[in-house]
Amino acid sequence: MTRRDEDLPFQGLILDFAGVLTEGVDSAHRSWCQAQGLAESAWETTLEDHPEGRELYKALESGRMTQTEWNRRTAALLGVADHQNLMGRAWDTVRPAMGMITLARAARQAGCSVALLSNSFGLDPYDPYRQLGVWDLFDVTVISEHEGIAKPDPAIYRIVLDRLGLPGSACVFVDDRLDNLVPAAALGITTVHADGRDTILAHLTQLLRLPAGLL
Repeated sequence: MTRRDEDLPFQGLILDFAGVLTEGVDSAHRSWCQAQGLAESAWETTLEDHPEGRELYKALESGRMTQTEWNRRTAALLGVADHQNLMGRAWDTVRPAMGMITLARAARQAGCSVALLSNSFGLDPYDPYRQLGVWDLFDVTVISEHEGIAKPDPAIYRIVLDRLGLPGSACVFVDDRLDNLVPAAALGITTVHADGRDTILAHLTQLLRLPAGLL
């Protein structure tokens, strides 16, 4: 049974995707790199530390570059000959985080609006949200490539609040990157760092005061 809004400590739950609704991202990337004969950290260092690789990824996040073009250019940086569906191949063994997915469903059942706030890594040819089966979790979806801006730009947090129709004080935001939590906190949103600990689900259950039996 859905509870009344006045019974809820928060009316909105905002979730990041990678590292929150997924599991095994880093290990999937390491395994893929090893299978390609690359250093196991090659994916991370190319996307985050390589100047050109980082700029390409920022362009992908903000929708200034298609995933297909990103695949082609990033494969060249990695030294991988086959660029077809590069993103999908590197993400192939990433798993949905079933505990967090169950919690999101429980929050909606309890009367909380659930939103996705995700920095995109493209939707075509590889749609990670569809592949991991999370599209139906949300009342609101805010994806950076559709907005032309990405976290941690404060504007994208305002967009998700506007679409939820809620003030920051009524929402909880979960993200695995600390730098993405700072702008949310500045807007009065209660932030939770998805740091990989097993206690996060219990913490969120208590924070949202989810009724017994929903999880």
